[in-house]
Amino acid sequence: MGEAGGKIGLMKRKKIVVVGGGTGTFVTLTGLRQYPVDLTAIITMMDSGGSTGRLRDQLGVLPPGDLRQALVALSDSQQIWRDLFVYRFESGDLREHNFGNIFLSALEKMTGSIEEAIDLASFILNVRGEVVPVTFDRCELCVELVDGFVIEGVSHIDEPREMTERPKIKRAFLNPSASPNPRALGQIEPADLIVVGPGDLYTSIIPNLLVKGVSEAIRKSPAKKIFVMNLMTKYGQTTNYTASEHIEDLEKYLGAGVLDTVLINHRRPSQKILDWYLESHEVVVEDNLTDETGVEVLRADLLSEVVVEKSKADKTRRSLIRHDSQKLARSLLANL
Repeated sequence: MGEAGGKIGLMKRKKIVVVGGGTGTFVTLTGLRQYPVDLTAIITMMDSGGSTGRLRDQLGVLPPGDLRQALVALSDSQQIWRDLFVYRFESGDLREHNFGNIFLSALEKMTGSIEEAIDLASFILNVRGEVVPVTFDRCELCVELVDGFVIEGVSHIDEPREMTERPKIKRAFLNPSASPNPRALGQIEPADLIVVGPGDLYTSIIPNLLVKGVSEAIRKSPAKKIFVMNLMTKYGQTTNYTASEHIEDLEKYLGAGVLDTVLINHRRPSQKILDWYLESHEVVVEDNLTDETGVEVLRADLLSEVVVEKSKADKTRRSLIRHDSQKLARSLLANL
């Protein structure tokens, strides 16, 4: 476990709350679950794309995709179970569907409760920690652009069909508004460390902060708050954003002066990878953070050596590079 893990083992078990969703939260949880800490993942419930969106619309269930990723990340079960929950069908009527999403949706329909579905899936996957939906309300994420145009639905915000420059996002909101899951609020107050990100700013992180009471709970918590900066910009959400612009937009919803630390990667990906991203108007997040930024800035090599290959059945555009889960975990634990 290294020096950080050794320190943690000698002291009282610390409580870490990770706020987000998607691949970024998956990477963070995968690294942290290897250490003796009390882990909770508070997960966005606004996804409307891909397999998740189809199940939500056709079955009337809450979106399972981000929950499923968090459950797999925290799983200590046999590899076959983890592989099964990420398996994606490549043909037939189930083409593009993820088995784990179908499984969670079936459990919710059988039990009538997404909470019970998560508890049962947690038992099967031998989950180390808790996966907590930020809300049980069904709502859509919406963004208003600076030109006044409103886009509704994560799938439309996340993957713009046009590759012409989209106006900047002015504000994000939920339609209708959402009440918090009391369990989520209850996990935030006693935390020792709250980790926000990495993840797409407007579709994985900010949706959690739009739920009533969540930002306030984070602000009031005595926990140390760390924001993990994304490796790359996201077209249509943070096009050409610098690191300081990520923080400025996040603080619109979290509050100014709430973050204690920003953790940012300083290792540059290969030019081949950068060229692939550039085709979609995405670039490395420029580190323009200074002492005047108002938060502690920690720079480290957080880049994974693995270039991600996705399933042929997955039509969603995925990132080729990610944070290294072990490097990220060690950096986060050093702040406890």
